[in-house]
Amino acid sequence: MPIKASELILNPDGSVYHLNLRPEHLANTIITVGDPDRVGSVTQHFDSIEFKTHKREFHTQTGTYKGKHITVISTGIGTDNIDIVFNELDALVNIDLEKREVKSNLTSLDIIRIGTSGSIQKEIPINSFVVSEYAAGFDSLLHFYDSEQIQNFKISEALKQHTNWYRKKSDPYVVKCSDRLLQAIESEKTVRGFTATNVGFYGPQGRILRLPIQDNNLNDKLASFSYNGKTITNLEMETAGIYGISNLLGHHSLSMNAIIANRATGKFSDDPKQIVDDLITYTLNKIVDLD
Repeated sequence: MPIKASELILNPDGSVYHLNLRPEHLANTIITVGDPDRVGSVTQHFDSIEFKTHKREFHTQTGTYKGKHITVISTGIGTDNIDIVFNELDALVNIDLEKREVKSNLTSLDIIRIGTSGSIQKEIPINSFVVSEYAAGFDSLLHFYDSEQIQNFKISEALKQHTNWYRKKSDPYVVKCSDRLLQAIESEKTVRGFTATNVGFYGPQGRILRLPIQDNNLNDKLASFSYNGKTITNLEMETAGIYGISNLLGHHSLSMNAIIANRATGKFSDDPKQIVDDLITYTLNKIVDLD
């Protein structure tokens, strides 16, 4: 049965609604960034750019780097945007948009996030690279999907017990990255991490300006959590949603984090742009060798 027009919304030119992309615009290797301006920071290294478009916060460029066909797309901030971007990326390769039917042969994309993050462990310094092996989602995105088969309940239950998780907050979920991408992209230059994905930048990450927060000690509790030697390393706002939706749809995903702040020491990078640029070139050179 064809997917209804109200469920899969297309623009008059046949492109998917939010991303303004058609299937021919997309490479099978994708880099996501939060900031629309960072798309150009990635593609400035390309040998050539064949396609550009933008709509709202979703900016896309597709081209080649050392012969590798790559699409770079901005997601904006937060897992609500991840829900839009990743479902529409999947639709571009796995749904016949004219017939509005799921294809019989499905395509698996490689999706690598390049983003900024703050460490909560003193031993993970600013200007380092964290590659997220696991992510804990403090949003509710994954609970709207039939997703229990990809969640690690042992870790999430241990995390809730350790933090005395406030019952009115969203139930944390824990998901894993693509082992294939992790093995291909990590190196002695990276730190393997466990990322906490928050629903906001201020209160949800323990920042206090004028508003008091529900748990003043949450960051300390997260920093002291350990499960089989795995400790939570950093805070950001997209990774758990990326891993959850990618796993459900059969895509490979990995989150690369430029550590520009250390919340435990109170330090911030003197040159955050440079560390992000360094992470971009590192990741691009690793992607070239992906099978």
